[in-house]
Amino acid sequence: MLRMSKLAKTYRTDTVKTRALCPFDLEVKQGEFVAVVGPSGSGKTTFLNITGLLENASEGEYWLDGLEVSTLGDKAKSRLRNEKIGFIFQSFNLIPELNIYDNVEMPLRYRKLSTVQRKQRVEEALEQVGLASRQKHFPAQLSGGQQQRVAIARALAGSPAFLLADEPTGNLDSKMADGVMSLLKEINKQGTTIIMVTHDLDQATQASRIIEVKDGVISEVEHCAQEIA
Repeated sequence: MLRMSKLAKTYRTDTVKTRALCPFDLEVKQGEFVAVVGPSGSGKTTFLNITGLLENASEGEYWLDGLEVSTLGDKAKSRLRNEKIGFIFQSFNLIPELNIYDNVEMPLRYRKLSTVQRKQRVEEALEQVGLASRQKHFPAQLSGGQQQRVAIARALAGSPAFLLADEPTGNLDSKMADGVMSLLKEINKQGTTIIMVTHDLDQATQASRIIEVKDGVISEVEHCAQEIA
């Protein structure tokens, strides 16, 4: 589903060259739940941006759902990002002036879907996250955990090839975080591939695989996540 070969990222200025990610190979299969961990400044954000087609790699190949995307132009990447990747952000990124239904529907308007198709997708996604009865509410009327569920519904409504979750519980208390993790695991059990970046090692251990990013080096973690420095 996702394959990176000899991928690397180097930032250059007139006088300085900085290697953010050393060359690495990575494959994520359909239906996997992969957690990406590592300290601040390790390269997690760079990895996240490249995976989400928000940033270009300097070297290597990136295959997504059978398509080599490394050489695509900006418009093609934007279209692919909208159609293939569902983003879940730490800060929810909901539009406060729009109700929950409209927040979930908004990305679908760029897909040229009919009103009936958009309505069906939105209602199904809100039902899946347990917020079908709240679709006319506004973000400020919901708890943090509920707002994150709306963000997950917005991602799911696009029927993405995979979900890319960036610290999805970072702004939540432990109870709300547990609820969001339970929802993500249930979504994964239904067949959705998830790549989650997190600082929480307890949550990382709930994934099927753990990838560590440290000093620009990406490696598979085979030992218990609690042992990561």
